[in-house]
Amino acid sequence: MKKGKLMVLGALAALAVIAGCGGGEDTTDSSAIALSKTQFIKQGDAICKKGNEKNETEAEKFAKENGFELESARKIQLEELVEEVLIPGLDQQAKEIDALGPPEGDEERVEAIVVSLEDAAGEIEDEPSLAFEGKALEEPSKLAADYGFQVCGEV
Repeated sequence: MKKGKLMVLGALAALAVIAGCGGGEDTTDSSAIALSKTQFIKQGDAICKKGNEKNETEAEKFAKENGFELESARKIQLEELVEEVLIPGLDQQAKEIDALGPPEGDEERVEAIVVSLEDAAGEIEDEPSLAFEGKALEEPSKLAADYGFQVCGEV
């Protein structure tokens, strides 16, 4: 795989990884049995892994349908890819993680991850080129990793 394609896929994976750690509307059901922290992390990381794989596949499909190669894409093409593929993927992962509901007693830590991620996603949506700089996701990534996520917290 060429360096350019690795950079694009790496940036997509980094964004998707952290995106799986929160966001979206509060869809928790207070009558549902809360997951343990271990179960929450395991299910969250599974969501992130699935989302990462889907984002990679969708990115390659998007590039092919729009007549460019990821490894030689221009900045404008990459920004369009972020807007059309990555942001919807991030939103989906966020909704799925949010639907799990935080473990009892960890509501504030999970909310901090969610808020940090939402802020970063908003910045990236406003300026897609930030997706390839990585700095927009430093805080949510650190919070997710500190919480114990493996897949969702790696960058």
